[in-house]
Amino acid sequence: ANLQPGNRIETDKLPADVRNRTMESIDSFGRRVTIGDVAGRAGIKVNEAERALQALAADTGGALEVSDEGDVLYVFPRDYRTKLVAKSFRMRIEPLLEKTKAAGEYLIRVSFGTTLIVSIVLVYTTIIALVSSRSDEDNRGRRGRSYDPGFSFFFRPSDLFWYWDPYYYRRRKMKAENMNFVESVFSFVFGDGDPNLGIEEERWKLVGQYIASNGGVVTAEELAPYLDVPMMKENEDESYILPVLLRFDGQPEVDDKGNILYRFPSLQRTASSKRGGRKEYVGKKWFEWVGEFQKFFQEEKWQFSKTGASEKAMVVGLGGLNLAGVIILSTMLKDAAVSHGGFVSFVANIFPLLQIYAASFFAIPLFRWFLLLKKNAEIEKRNLAREEHAQALERPDLSLRQKLLSARDMAQQTVIGQDRVVYSTDKDFIEQDFDEREWDKRFKEL
Repeated sequence: ANLQPGNRIETDKLPADVRNRTMESIDSFGRRVTIGDVAGRAGIKVNEAERALQALAADTGGALEVSDEGDVLYVFPRDYRTKLVAKSFRMRIEPLLEKTKAAGEYLIRVSFGTTLIVSIVLVYTTIIALVSSRSDEDNRGRRGRSYDPGFSFFFRPSDLFWYWDPYYYRRRKMKAENMNFVESVFSFVFGDGDPNLGIEEERWKLVGQYIASNGGVVTAEELAPYLDVPMMKENEDESYILPVLLRFDGQPEVDDKGNILYRFPSLQRTASSKRGGRKEYVGKKWFEWVGEFQKFFQEEKWQFSKTGASEKAMVVGLGGLNLAGVIILSTMLKDAAVSHGGFVSFVANIFPLLQIYAASFFAIPLFRWFLLLKKNAEIEKRNLAREEHAQALERPDLSLRQKLLSARDMAQQTVIGQDRVVYSTDKDFIEQDFDEREWDKRFKEL
């Protein structure tokens, strides 16, 4: 019944990553959260956290609580995940879609490696056929034998099934010596993927958790080790803080000494008791305390290939063998009169594709090599800049120390316990098919 058109699943409208990160945050706080709790822990925008919590509460029978200061808390039943999966067809088929996508991506990967083997077989078999066709009649027997070149030496169909491993992505971090030949070919030509995949999510989690742990008031210098910032000598303003303000609804404030600090009101309201940053956590003690977080955000450099030296030599050798064969065959086909039909005619028809493949086999890695030099230089520069800002916090000068102390003075954290709840919808208030218009109506009543 839940899958009928009349029953809307609000959670299905959310991006999957926002939904999953919200649910992880809900679980980490014991299923009783504020919007700020989720935004800070998951590293998502405040409005995204609010929308996700409303959708999850509507679909799982969650409840609302309102504090004496008007703060809204979301409370979820112990089995809210089970209820959501039972209700959402999308969540039930997501695992299957992920497996299908991974298998499809892997088929694309292995097709490039197996094409190398097929190309070598086709090219050199055609060369043998053309050479044999020029022999006199006395060599026909030998020519006939030349069509039995022993394909198993280069390629056996059964090898494809051994190489085609749909669980490749689960083993992406395998040691290079465990990489099979087809994986080595693709790794050499196209690389092993982005080493920083998903790292932006981790960056925003770090930033959100750091702000929340410091009572919702921080300086730009404290967040600089986690952002994309210039070197300190090049840094003339604090514009790099703008993405953080937009994501977590922050606002600048000026203390009595003229220092610019940044307050994040949503991250100052929590349903869970936490200790915020305190005055003594400045300088070296601060640096030791922040050890529970990464001291600065660090990107991984791109590797050209994780393939081992011997496998790489084998791939290059076979690629060179294929390229040499394509060049030789190109010359032979120009001089030979190819009759319609037959094996040689078939190879002649697809020969432009074989040429493109042979050329791209080395052109793509060469282009990638120059591209990675530039990328890694930029990554190193960003990492050094963030590390420099982190070191400045370890040994702050007098003005920075005063600024940090001022931020700790202005820090504030409101813990909303059960004793401060003045109104609760209870579980009966929210029906399973609650829609957005009903939510708006209830919020206006509150």
